[in-house]
Amino acid sequence: MPKKSKESGSKELLVPAEGEVICVVIDIIGANYVKTLCMDGVERVCRIPGKLRKKVWINVKDAVLVGIWEFQNDRGDILYRYERDERKKLIELGLLSKELLEGSS
Repeated sequence: MPKKSKESGSKELLVPAEGEVICVVIDIIGANYVKTLCMDGVERVCRIPGKLRKKVWINVKDAVLVGIWEFQNDRGDILYRYERDERKKLIELGLLSKELLEGSS
């Protein structure tokens, strides 16, 4: 049986829609919650939903797509974690600042 080849660049880049923002993880709180610093300047506590919990590992300095809660602006749900090559594309498009990635410690 032949091995499946990985098609690089075939995945479409997710850009934030209305009610979503790109953030960088600055701290892991625990109990499936992380603290993020978002591109709009707000620090949010975000929840890792069950569908991502065991499939995607989220670490400090990861770029994530966050869906902001409608009833509470300083909280949200993590929708997607960007890979390294996707982060480079976001920086090139101006959707993510390089200083935010380097400054989050």
